[in-house]
Amino acid sequence: MIAVLVAAVVVAATSSIALATVPDSLRGTVRSSLESAVGQVAEEARAGQLPTDLRTPSHLQLLQVVSPRGEVLASTPGRPGEPHITAIQPERPGVPHVTEHVLHYARDPGHHHCMVMAMRVPTPEGPVTVYGAASLDKVNSALATLYALFFLGMPLTLAGVAGVAWTIVGSALRPVERIRSELAEITGKDLSRRVPVPGTGDEITHLALTTNATLDRLERSAETQRRFVADASHELRSPISGLRTQLEFAAAYPDETDWPVTGARALESVERLTGIVDELLLLARLDAGVVAERVVVDMCHLVREQVRRRAGGRVVVVAAPCRPAPVLGSAEQLDRLLTNLLDNATRHATARVEAAVREDGGDVVVTVTDDGAGIAPEDRERIFERFTRLEAARVLDKGGTGLGLPLSREIAVAHGGGLVLTDHRPGACFLVRLPLCPD
Repeated sequence: MIAVLVAAVVVAATSSIALATVPDSLRGTVRSSLESAVGQVAEEARAGQLPTDLRTPSHLQLLQVVSPRGEVLASTPGRPGEPHITAIQPERPGVPHVTEHVLHYARDPGHHHCMVMAMRVPTPEGPVTVYGAASLDKVNSALATLYALFFLGMPLTLAGVAGVAWTIVGSALRPVERIRSELAEITGKDLSRRVPVPGTGDEITHLALTTNATLDRLERSAETQRRFVADASHELRSPISGLRTQLEFAAAYPDETDWPVTGARALESVERLTGIVDELLLLARLDAGVVAERVVVDMCHLVREQVRRRAGGRVVVVAAPCRPAPVLGSAEQLDRLLTNLLDNATRHATARVEAAVREDGGDVVVTVTDDGAGIAPEDRERIFERFTRLEAARVLDKGGTGLGLPLSREIAVAHGGGLVLTDHRPGACFLVRLPLCPD
């Protein structure tokens, strides 16, 4: 509709300009040639050199010179004295008078719509009137063709524009309809399907590629969620089953049960369940993008407090000298990140764990290094997957959940940084990078 309306405005404007200028232009051309011929005859009459037969150009119908008494002194050959147009009288001598008439010729039957010009000029024998007539039939025919072209061609032009626009827009939007129909059939049970990508390389191609990329993320997210639910169910089932077994045995044999020991074991299972649930809730909040209250936290101070709480443990935990390293974040979550990294390092270390804090450009870098057996290169990314526990971790800590390192990375990412495992011999070195708080 917009294309047709624009075309209608353009065609209407062009037609109006043409219809306003072309008729005057054509008549102006006829008048110029008629005025030139009449002027030449008038000059001959003034000079007294007027021939009986006037040389008439092919585009003129008639030239005549008439005396005041109505006598034809000179005329176009073959048409002497006809038709009589002496009724047209110019008002002022030397000024041409122009009008239009329908002339009839005895030797040329038919009606001729002509432009007639009359001009009174003085001659040695007295004043005479020079008449000239030029046919407007070709002008009228050309104008009729022009009017027919505009008034009949405009609807055809608009119909052609509408057809072309409909075809082009339909062809351009057909891939959109295929994308829409494919998206309508994709459900949460099957996210493996993708929309067709047209090979046009235009915005619709980019739309299809973006849609498929979004579907890829949705599929990965759904798969991660399913795996997360399955792993969480499995991890929660073990302590719940152990707790239930202990309570059922105690209830079946109350006299043979050591209630203090049973209560302590039940409390251990409850604490493990509490830890799993706390970590799952924190992961859920991080996944949902919930932003905790942010304050300026000194990472150097946090590291020193963590090391102080671990004094006298199985391995030596030390903190390298550091200067204040402020970051903007949640003190509770950053403390949880350090707790997970130092607990993991303490479990795997042989004798020593070292924590260090330094500034690197616009970042605060925290490293936690142990002197344990280390982690194979192919497993350095696997350990950040949720509920992933390597064989060495299962042997050292049978009560672990496999959520500590993934949770630590999520906390680092939520604070605009990251967590990676870098090369170190012996043992392993976890590197946390967080944006430095300027002031």
